[in-house]
Amino acid sequence: MSETIFPGTISSVEIAGDSRRFPVRRIYCVGRNYAEHAREMGKDPTREAPFFFQKPADAIVANDVDVPYPPRTANFHHEIELVVAIGKAGIRVAPEHALEHVWGYAVGNDYTRRDLQLAARENGRPWDVGKGFDHSAAISAVHSARTVGHIDHGRIWLEVNGKLRQQADIRDLIWSVPEIIVELSTLFELMPGDLIYTGTPAGVGAVTVGDLVTGGVEGLDEIRNTVSAPR
Repeated sequence: MSETIFPGTISSVEIAGDSRRFPVRRIYCVGRNYAEHAREMGKDPTREAPFFFQKPADAIVANDVDVPYPPRTANFHHEIELVVAIGKAGIRVAPEHALEHVWGYAVGNDYTRRDLQLAARENGRPWDVGKGFDHSAAISAVHSARTVGHIDHGRIWLEVNGKLRQQADIRDLIWSVPEIIVELSTLFELMPGDLIYTGTPAGVGAVTVGDLVTGGVEGLDEIRNTVSAPR
């Protein structure tokens, strides 16, 4: 009996002002990279080495597309983030060359099943079910660094139904974009198509069905997603 193998679809992200799309290889995320957010999660925001987790590439959700309320959670959270799009391969990248690996930037929302994440943390287990679920990586169009420059400051914010929840400045990152790239490249070989969600400011909180979640980073697009009914 023969078997049919169904090829998967390669995830990709819109590129601002371009008919081409940015193909997504891997999604890396930085944990607790704003001091106030580290404190609200009960941690000390010292400059210990940054830590990372991943989301599957097919967790991508485009701008203006609904995010279905995920299963097995009663505490579904937003986390607005600056996203770095990698365009050049590198391993053990030198600090002075880190930004050469950046193709561009986008605005992301690292949606989180907070109750499952915290239960995993308390039991010393991986965060996968809290972070790496379907439709958990919302993202705006990617803007080329050639167009917008390298983003190391500017307002980052998020609103739910028009009410401000999160607000900070990109300069408040504990670990800067170049430092993140340097550290991450000691653990993995970075490749074109990788996305790095760089961390979220304080103010994370729950969303529910029907909520309109909007956010942005100064100089980039605004991201908008509505939380829809569970599938």
